[in-house]
Amino acid sequence: MNARQNRRRWFARLAAATLLVSGVLGLAISPASAHDEPADHTEDSDNPQIVGDDGSRQIVVVEVNGLIDPIMASYIKREIVTAQGRHAIGVVLQVESAGTTLDDPALVELLDNVRLAHLPVGVWVGPSGAQALRGAAHLVTTADFAAIAPGGQIGDFTAVQGLIHAHGPDAERFHRHDDDGRHSGTSVRYFDADAAMGEGLTHSTAPSIGEFIFAMSDAGYLPPIGQNVTGDDGVVRRAPAPDVVVSFVKLPLLDGLFHTAASPAVAYLLLLAGLSLLLLDFYTGGIGVAAVVGAVCGLLSAFGLGTLDIRPWALALLIAAFVAFAVDIQTGVPRFWTAVGGVALLVSSLWLFGQYSMSWIPLVVGLVMVGVFVLSGMPALVRTRYGTATVGRDWLIGVEGTAATDIDPDGTVKVHGALWRARVNRLTPLQAGEPLRVSGISGVVLEVEPLEGAAVDYREMRKKRADPTVSETE
Repeated sequence: MNARQNRRRWFARLAAATLLVSGVLGLAISPASAHDEPADHTEDSDNPQIVGDDGSRQIVVVEVNGLIDPIMASYIKREIVTAQGRHAIGVVLQVESAGTTLDDPALVELLDNVRLAHLPVGVWVGPSGAQALRGAAHLVTTADFAAIAPGGQIGDFTAVQGLIHAHGPDAERFHRHDDDGRHSGTSVRYFDADAAMGEGLTHSTAPSIGEFIFAMSDAGYLPPIGQNVTGDDGVVRRAPAPDVVVSFVKLPLLDGLFHTAASPAVAYLLLLAGLSLLLLDFYTGGIGVAAVVGAVCGLLSAFGLGTLDIRPWALALLIAAFVAFAVDIQTGVPRFWTAVGGVALLVSSLWLFGQYSMSWIPLVVGLVMVGVFVLSGMPALVRTRYGTATVGRDWLIGVEGTAATDIDPDGTVKVHGALWRARVNRLTPLQAGEPLRVSGISGVVLEVEPLEGAAVDYREMRKKRADPTVSETE
């Protein structure tokens, strides 16, 4: 590798490191600064029959998936304001969420935006099997109209400071908590569709978003929007009126990318991929492509970890595990430090996340991925790199040196004033200070033998006997 390639490589590493550090520092404070100002509800929407600019009556369905983080909270508030500006007749939040990563003031602000909106806001927990837990459960109880699809559930209410005052005494029994943080207002913590309706948490059950919108209209929160249509089979069905337009909206691409990175499984896998690629770039030649990709993975992971509830000591231990891996990768053979890194990686992975833990599937995938990378991929790559003729270390073969430590079968030798890791050839042990000769190179480990008394290679003796012109004393 020439000097120009070295400069390009180190510049790429410097850029990648700068990107990663700036991402960690900048995004560490993003959850605190990502809360939008409360929506300014200045639209006059007392008349629910206001129509859109194109003459249609619009209903906006906002998909709320995953943990409700600052990005998702800002998106919900923005879509409510946008729907008001477009004179929509209602907004429906389609919720499938295990909770929120918002602090109490930010959660209360989001709920106030839903509660004080100048147009009807409904929440449908669906499709079947969906759930709305913890902070997302409060979103259901705050809406003007709420329903759950069969097979869904709501519950595990969390104590939120200022929430009772914001929603009045009717919600108090669902928001009270005992000392261990469990919901104590009723005998159960989770409610299915029927139980939630019986407890007054929701207004009805709805198997589909269409049924929910019709139920919201029947309850008077939306104007009449349905009409009876006779199908080809003669069956009369209910369908939206011709002037009713239902619009489905999702997070924009970039916001969706960062929102996905803020899930525990994705943030964990991105962190492992980023550290692995940075380690790969450190030991391989090139211009730093792996470092740049690793830095991007680290940047996304930094945002996710900065949003989620993590244990700092577990994160530090996980990074230390890769430092331990790097020690043995340099020798070309996984040994003690690889085992130390493996234990540290397992412990840190199990304890990394606090409130929202990941399932065992991404945990196993991440551990297996790192295991194959450290035990097989990196040692083979390092041996291949340093075993090629382009490295220019064949001149070491035949060079004499001394043993810096006892070598039985591994140790350290001193050749031309430099220390090398070494392994005795033909299992002949060496003591510290004993002269030796380099007989071969395996990766970055020298194979050595004593100057005198080395084990006899009987394959060479057979060659000498087969060739009478070669003297046995040579």
